[in-house]
Amino acid sequence: MKKIEAIIRPIRLEIVKAALADAGITGMTASDVRGSGRPNEERSPFFRGSEYIIYLSPKLKLEVVVRDEDVDLAIEVILENARTGEEGDGKIFVLPIAGAERIRTGETGDAVL
Repeated sequence: MKKIEAIIRPIRLEIVKAALADAGITGMTASDVRGSGRPNEERSPFFRGSEYIIYLSPKLKLEVVVRDEDVDLAIEVILENARTGEEGDGKIFVLPIAGAERIRTGETGDAVL
């Protein structure tokens, strides 16, 4: 199993969610987050003697756990549906999952998904 964390624009959530469901990938968590990516240039934390404030853009973190064989499909769906072509579209991270258990039934492994 793998966990996919996608940082996307909040306005793209419903589109991405519907596309993942159409692809047979369900069960996700969405969290409101704030962040900034790589700046175009190096910036000093001070400007004219005052501390420089870095504004963090509102983003959404989408977390999806999928079977190993569904990772490429999930990434492709997220890329196609979250992309606007403009700076700040986000990033996707893939992490290994050592195990999973459903609290209600005690099921483990892929049966949890």
